[in-house]
Amino acid sequence: MHGPIILLLGGTGEASQMARALAESGLRAVFSYAGRTAAPRPQPLPTRIGGFGGVAGLADYLRAHGITHLIDATHPFAAQMSRNAIEACAATGVKLIALERPAWQAEHSDDWQSFVSLEEAAAALPERPARVFLAIGKQNLDLFAARQDHFYLLRLVDAPVAPLPFRDAACVIDRGPFSLENDLALLRAHRITHLVAKNAGGIGAAAKLAAARALGVKILMVERPALPARRIAQSPEAVLAWLAHGAERGV
Repeated sequence: MHGPIILLLGGTGEASQMARALAESGLRAVFSYAGRTAAPRPQPLPTRIGGFGGVAGLADYLRAHGITHLIDATHPFAAQMSRNAIEACAATGVKLIALERPAWQAEHSDDWQSFVSLEEAAAALPERPARVFLAIGKQNLDLFAARQDHFYLLRLVDAPVAPLPFRDAACVIDRGPFSLENDLALLRAHRITHLVAKNAGGIGAAAKLAAARALGVKILMVERPALPARRIAQSPEAVLAWLAHGAERGV
């Protein structure tokens, strides 16, 4: 068979949209999950779960499976995986594109502070006890564990396997997309005063920002990590156009 052989690095809603578009187009592709969630969404493509073993392992995989094109649709904060993809594609000659959703932007009525790291955001929490919606996933909770004077609300895809490192906390198990109505109710029910979030962008988790805006909740936003320059598309259609252009030119 001719045409591209594609590796799609997933884990986002955009990756699932990309997988459907590839399947409907009849293109040969493999969907790769990092394996951070216990029950990842099923995909309409052959699927693998787990890491590759760094840059060298990913490069070996690309060569062994004859991959010609790699689509990086990982979470905007999966920076190490994205860096590995850039280096592995450079080493193997595989064509790379990132399917990247635009970052969220502060609106005029937002009480919004930007930070370059979660450490900075944790240090910026007030000295007085606050009620914090910690919308950062299950990683890096230890960075906030030193601030035991606050109440923390977490929303996770999977129930935590270990006790939360907080004296006063609540955990909601849910999977997006989330609605404004539900997030307003969530913030009101827990009397949230501060929201700590990573600037993931997209619409699936944006309702919490609108809810915070409506309720006057302070937003502590950790901006995306910087990555080396790479080709970026903001829609599956743009990626398909890129793939078609490459195929026409014999790439």
